[in-house]
Amino acid sequence: MSVLSQVWCRSLLLCSLLCSALIQLHARPANMSALREKNANTKDENEILPPDHLNGLKMEMDGHLNKDFHQEVFLGKEMEEFDEDSEPRRNRKKLIDIFTKVDFNEDKSVSAKEMQRWIMEKTKEHFQEAVRENKLSFRAVDPDRDGHVTWDEYRVKFLASKGLNEKEVAEKIKNNEDLKVDEETQEVLESLKDRWFQADSPPADQLLNEEEFLSFLHPEHSRGMLKYMVKEIVRDLDQDGDTKLTLSEFISLPVGTVENQQAQDIDDDWVRERKKEFLEVIDADGNAIVTMEELEEYMDPMNEYNALNEAKQMIAVADENQNQNLELEEILKYSEYFTGSKLMDYARNVHEEF
Repeated sequence: MSVLSQVWCRSLLLCSLLCSALIQLHARPANMSALREKNANTKDENEILPPDHLNGLKMEMDGHLNKDFHQEVFLGKEMEEFDEDSEPRRNRKKLIDIFTKVDFNEDKSVSAKEMQRWIMEKTKEHFQEAVRENKLSFRAVDPDRDGHVTWDEYRVKFLASKGLNEKEVAEKIKNNEDLKVDEETQEVLESLKDRWFQADSPPADQLLNEEEFLSFLHPEHSRGMLKYMVKEIVRDLDQDGDTKLTLSEFISLPVGTVENQQAQDIDDDWVRERKKEFLEVIDADGNAIVTMEELEEYMDPMNEYNALNEAKQMIAVADENQNQNLELEEILKYSEYFTGSKLMDYARNVHEEF
């Protein structure tokens, strides 16, 4: 947790310099995946390092809430097509097309059940995309193409992605020589090694095949690895060692050094969002304590009850006429929530395009 905290604190100082328009976003502390996305030089590392951000999950690998979750499970693969710089009319047409697909019974109104069905479909899309990406990543770390990867093979590729000479690293590992790496890299390696052996399905052979490697990169694909991911998150947040989370523990991730009002607003928004998620969603029995079992159910992307709950929350955001359904006009009006792209003059165009 210490490494992530240091990275986070540095990121917060940068956040405070952003323009005031960004403050209106649902802000939260930066995570490692966000930092890597901004650095083009880490592309190779991204291919073999398990991501903090797992599409379609409500929580990041490092315990942060996934601020893009509702957009990921509403847009699926089309999420990247919606851009603030895109032509509004084009985005509006895309959103209308999505609405017609979500409206399964074609009554021009989206119910919670229809939204739940759509969320499950989009979640499956994320699963399928992860499988496709895993095939490429597995080939990158399986140089002899024998269908299995050893920890040493993976370690060579990982350290090479960190800038070390691949041949020299491979030779040193082969000869059991010490590898001189910085403290941060060593800490990441130790964490990865533990996760590697967790992904090694019984009977353990210390080799990962393509399916096991998928569990290593994407623990949401394996119930056992999902439990491991929950265990890691609880370990980082649990302050009294009882393997349960209180509200104070859940909101106690460091929120940085507040130097101005903008930074204070970011911190306040972040705490407010975590409180709401803890009290209204994660704490299923309402006893102010979240167990590992509750957190696991919350993290499970294929949990249909969670999908229905998310559907109801998404509808509530835009349901202006309070009929527990969504009409096209409502989705277009609240387009920024569903797509991240704000559409202007929605009412003037809706009837002529739909």
